[in-house]
Amino acid sequence: MTTTKKQTPSAEKPKPDQSSTSKALLNDLIQNEISRISELQSVHSAILEEFAQFVIANHKKKPKLPKVVKPKPLTLAQLKAAVYEHFHTKDTTALKKSSTFQLATSGMGKLDLSKKDGWEALYRKFIGVLPGEDNETGKGCINGINIFKYDLPWRAFGLNRKTASTEDVKSAYRELSKIYHPDNRETGNADVFNRLTVFYKSLTERF
Repeated sequence: MTTTKKQTPSAEKPKPDQSSTSKALLNDLIQNEISRISELQSVHSAILEEFAQFVIANHKKKPKLPKVVKPKPLTLAQLKAAVYEHFHTKDTTALKKSSTFQLATSGMGKLDLSKKDGWEALYRKFIGVLPGEDNETGKGCINGINIFKYDLPWRAFGLNRKTASTEDVKSAYRELSKIYHPDNRETGNADVFNRLTVFYKSLTERF
């Protein structure tokens, strides 16, 4: 006759104290620094210990950056509508026949209106800054605008056209010239300097 031993339920392992495991142990170096600052700045040591725990728990976490929403580019239909409205025409055929349009674009070279690029060039020239091209950086960009895409001398010089004086224009041009003059071996750029000179003359020369 065999006898079976009754299995006694194993004792449950004690659960660790959440409050004790969630906190890191502060070494002597940190504790001594807390004591020093507490005495020096009259700050309760418990506050400094809490801050030290916060730093230890979060120093590797990356902050959540807000998502940058890029503006949607204008569609071809939107570009055309803006240009038609500017020149008071209803379609491309009427636009090409418009003497006002012909005169305004005479210095722009050959425009290919069968492609979106041609309509974007017209928009930049006569309407304004395209979505996504404001506050640009990089070569040819000054004060958030690409000076080779846009004829916006006031913007390039960082001036208000309503309040700026001729002296203000001269001063702004001099400051930019120091940066972009070809004689400046570090930041000089002949193309940018020449473009700025065209802007400067357009604002200062009187006919």
